[in-house]
Amino acid sequence: MSELSHHLLDRETKERPPDYYGPNLSPVGLEFRAQELGTGVHALMATVPPKDNNGVVAGTRASLIIDSGVTPAVGAQVQRAAKEVTGRPLRYLANTTYHGDHTFGNIAFPDDVTVITSRENRDNMHDLAYEKEMRSKNMYGAEAEFDAFTTWRLPDVVFDTHAEIDLGGTTVELHRFGPGNGPGDTIVYVPSARTAWTGNYLCAAGSAHMMLQGGPVPYIQGLRALKAGLPELETIVPGHGPIGDGPQAIDALLAYLERLQDEVSTAHQAGVPIDEVYARCTDPWAGGLDPEFAARLDAYPSPPAPAHEDFLGMCRQLHRICVMMTYRICEKVS
Repeated sequence: MSELSHHLLDRETKERPPDYYGPNLSPVGLEFRAQELGTGVHALMATVPPKDNNGVVAGTRASLIIDSGVTPAVGAQVQRAAKEVTGRPLRYLANTTYHGDHTFGNIAFPDDVTVITSRENRDNMHDLAYEKEMRSKNMYGAEAEFDAFTTWRLPDVVFDTHAEIDLGGTTVELHRFGPGNGPGDTIVYVPSARTAWTGNYLCAAGSAHMMLQGGPVPYIQGLRALKAGLPELETIVPGHGPIGDGPQAIDALLAYLERLQDEVSTAHQAGVPIDEVYARCTDPWAGGLDPEFAARLDAYPSPPAPAHEDFLGMCRQLHRICVMMTYRICEKVS
C-alpha cells in the first residue's frame, strides 16, 4: 500500500464543520454563456457562479463535451449549448470528477457518445444513493430533481495517467496528476488553445478549494506534477467560478496548501483540538475577496455586490472544510 494512501479516505466524508453551508449548485436559474478560447474551443460558463461550468472542443470530425451537469435535464441543456457553437458530431464526454454535479447528467447523452475519465473516478461511481445524499446538500430546495433518475451512467473508457483523443486536427489530452479534491481528478487539456478544464482540482487564484477525501500532501505533489507536465498552460476553466490564469492558480493553491499543512499539523502535534484549530489557521478570505478575483466576478451578468458577498461566504466555508480534512488526515497518519 502506498504511503500516500494514508492521506486519502475511501469515500467523501460526511463530516462538516459546525454551522457549515455548502455552495449552491442547484440547476434553478442555470444558464450557459459560451466563451471562445481558441478555434473550436469554447468554455460553457454558468452565468451564476459557483454553479457548474462546462465546455466543448470540436475538430473537423467530432466534438467532445467536458462534464455533464447535476441532473439529466442539465445534461441535455449542456448539449444544446454546445450545439450552438459547433455543428460537429458529438462523440465524446469527459468527466473531470465523479461528483454528481459533474456526472449525473451523463445519462442524458446518446449511447453512441463515449464517456471517458480516470480509473479512480469510475471506481468511485459505485453508490448512487450515497452520492445523491452528498450532493443534495448543495441543491437548496431542488432536491426532488434527483428523484427523476435511478441510474448513474458510468464511463465507457478509463485511463490511468494519460490519454489523448484526436477530434480531427484538434487533440484533447486527459491527465491525472494525482488526488486533490477527490482521488481521480481529471484535467482536460487542449494544447492548441493552451487551455485546461480543471474541474474541482484547480480554481482561479483567489477562489477557495475543497478537500473531501484527502489532505494537502498528495494534492501538493499532484499540483507540482501538473505544473511540470503542462508547461505551456495559460488558461484554466474551473468546474466552478471564473476562468483564470493557469500558472497563477497553481502557485496560489500550492502556497495555500503548504501553509495549511504546516499550520494544522503543528497544531495537531501540540494537541490543539479541532474546534480551536479553525481560529488558529490563516484564513486568506478573512479580510475579503482578492481584488483581482473580485474583478473577475464583476464580469458576470449577475449584480456584482451579491456575487461578492455570496462568493466570499462560500470561500470562508470551504477553507474550514480544508482545515477540518487536514486535521482528520493528521489523525489518520499519526
